[in-house]
Amino acid sequence: MKTPAHPYDVYEALCPTRLVLECLADKWALLILDRLGSGPVRFNNLKRDIRHVTQKVLTQTLRKLERDGLVSRQVFATTPVTVEYALTPLGGTLTKPVSALAHWAERHMDAVLAAQAAYDATAQQAAAPVPGLHLARDRKAARVGARAA
Repeated sequence: MKTPAHPYDVYEALCPTRLVLECLADKWALLILDRLGSGPVRFNNLKRDIRHVTQKVLTQTLRKLERDGLVSRQVFATTPVTVEYALTPLGGTLTKPVSALAHWAERHMDAVLAAQAAYDATAQQAAAPVPGLHLARDRKAARVGARAA
């Protein structure tokens, strides 16, 4: 029997690739990977560059990326201790796709906002009550109720 070149199938519910995709689909992971694409960065610089990320979330996300082999962590014996993060060779394979996705959002945000506004307007119109509709429905209910009595 021939073994497939890629034995994993992301469309299978229990495929472990879904865990990797879950990590990569995280906005903080995407921003970290994109920022590290230009070279090693110290923890505090990452925190400053990626605005509004908390120290806890940054630490947790970096640990996940390190566990998946995408990011390396190097500690320097300075006072205070300096920690630097860099992409591993495996993480480096994501540089182009991550950058494309992150910057796609920047280039297409106006179109996304316009689509959201159009969708919301349509949804709001669909949810708006139709004048006189409730009267017809109430009359029908009254007739059905009168027959049952």
